[in-house]
Amino acid sequence: MNIQVIPTGYLEENCYLLIHENFCLVVDPGDDYEKIRKFLKNYQVLGVLITHYHFDHVGALEPLIKEYPVPIYDIHSVEQRGYSLGPFHFQVIRNPGHSKDSVRFVFEKEKVMFVGDFVFYHSIGRMDLEGGDSKEMMDSLKKLKEETNSYILYPGHGEKTTLEEEKKYNPYF
Repeated sequence: MNIQVIPTGYLEENCYLLIHENFCLVVDPGDDYEKIRKFLKNYQVLGVLITHYHFDHVGALEPLIKEYPVPIYDIHSVEQRGYSLGPFHFQVIRNPGHSKDSVRFVFEKEKVMFVGDFVFYHSIGRMDLEGGDSKEMMDSLKKLKEETNSYILYPGHGEKTTLEEEKKYNPYF
């Protein structure tokens, strides 16, 4: 799986394209559809993954779904944890704290997680916005710490990191 990052909008939200051959998943379609659209023209879009519904992560969702009427995976997808879309296999895990609807997408085979604004490089997401909750954040972090260190974390903003790095150096862990 190839992972393409497309920073969008004035908050430079990371929209990710997960690519395998000519298939593609879109993670958090940001708020600049024209920028994202240029990258999608060569791929068959199979689905959209939403880590949470803050404006900077979903501003381009409506035009994307209009052009590519594909399924959306989000907080409502946690009932069934395992999904397969073409060559992609992932789980949806709830991790409230930054928002009530925060989830992470775990690609076990590739050892990657798309964590939205849950965890950043040496930091975590804000909890002072509507739906944020510090106790829920600490509970979510506790569950994440139980995962194996081998995961690469792709956050909603900034650079990627590893779970091992965050366990060692993130003061919130």
